[in-house]
Amino acid sequence: MDDYRRIADRVAARIADGRLRPGDRLPPQRVFARRHGIAGSTAIRVYGELARRGLVVGEVGRGTFVRAAPPLPGPALAEATGAAPVDLQLNYPVVPGQSELMGPALASLARADVLGEATGRPAAAAGTAPAREAAAGVLARAGWAPGPDEVLFAGNGRQAIAAAVSCLVPPGGRLGVEELTYPLVKAVAERLGVRLVPIATDVEGMCPDALAAAHRAAPLAAVYVQPTLHNPTATTASSRRRAELADVLGESGLTAVEDTTWAFLEPDAPAPLAAHAPERVILVDSLSKRLAPGLTVGYLVAPAARREALAAVLRSGAWTAGGLALAAATRWAADGTVARVAAAKRADAAARGESVRRHLGAYAIRTAPHAYFCWWDLPGPWRAETFVAAAARAGVAVTPGSAFAVGAATAPDAVRIGLASPSPETLDRALARLASLAAEGP
Repeated sequence: MDDYRRIADRVAARIADGRLRPGDRLPPQRVFARRHGIAGSTAIRVYGELARRGLVVGEVGRGTFVRAAPPLPGPALAEATGAAPVDLQLNYPVVPGQSELMGPALASLARADVLGEATGRPAAAAGTAPAREAAAGVLARAGWAPGPDEVLFAGNGRQAIAAAVSCLVPPGGRLGVEELTYPLVKAVAERLGVRLVPIATDVEGMCPDALAAAHRAAPLAAVYVQPTLHNPTATTASSRRRAELADVLGESGLTAVEDTTWAFLEPDAPAPLAAHAPERVILVDSLSKRLAPGLTVGYLVAPAARREALAAVLRSGAWTAGGLALAAATRWAADGTVARVAAAKRADAAARGESVRRHLGAYAIRTAPHAYFCWWDLPGPWRAETFVAAAARAGVAVTPGSAFAVGAATAPDAVRIGLASPSPETLDRALARLASLAAEGP
């Protein structure tokens, strides 16, 4: 593919995933050329290609702007209400009966004395002793259990990640990440002035040799990794791979941020990286996917040497958990709600995975039996941004691979499909439509 088209694809991906919004002004072409290290004539061709695709519009004397999305040419594939397109980008699982399970704990908070205790003062980064005990129980898994005193709390998982990265990596520092990584980490790094360094991966995730080589080439400040149900590829590292990564951490002196947000879906997965290198890992997790996104807390399991500094970052960033959410989370853990809802979600994810295999099984799909997402390496001649646009016209929103790609390498012609948000029936119809689009070709 011509270089100008590759660059146009990257800009198109930023428009598709919302990083560039309708009405946003693109930089002047000479500025764009300088930022991307290309010739001015190439920048002109990039802007022309974006205009040809209907993504931008030039206004004489004012510049080039992202165009408002055109209306869908026909009825969108919709929920039973017949209104909204199917969103397979957002990925918040909710199972039947979940609210009823959560209700009793919330009702107990309505007592004046309990409510006063939960809301009367700001929650500390270390929470309360009952909250730490409950969190340690939620996070424990076969082969590993954190000590209650190791646990700190954030408002949600995103804040937990931001706090861990901020604690470990100074502005201008380098953070190693899988070459495809959680887009939030890209946004956090940009806000903190942190440079992301892509580390090669294989079928088990991050390659230890590649991590060691990247650190030798130019020292990293830390590394962010998802060893269990990596988002977006759903890979899970073996115990041996985790031990090898731990060896690299020990030899290099690096500290890892281990994201286990989706690990509750794989209770039989190997013990976390934190079990292999407890003094070299900050483990982050949350209740947003495991329970509910609307009233959640984030968890951090921190080694003793990092705990005080991490607590200070949580306080200074206003990233500590709210008292009411922390009190509710403590009750949900104690009464078994967290465990019951997590079990229901594992069954729900497995059923949705059957829909994926039924409709997309003939294609290059990467997923896992209990994953709430899948990675689709698109069949040729589809390009990711073209497929995303075609899917949108059919009323189905999916995420282009470029949203997850790190560095200057060409984004993969792949999409991530979130399986959690629509009803099972709507998901089934949406997957059937995506399969049909793939077969039709661009």
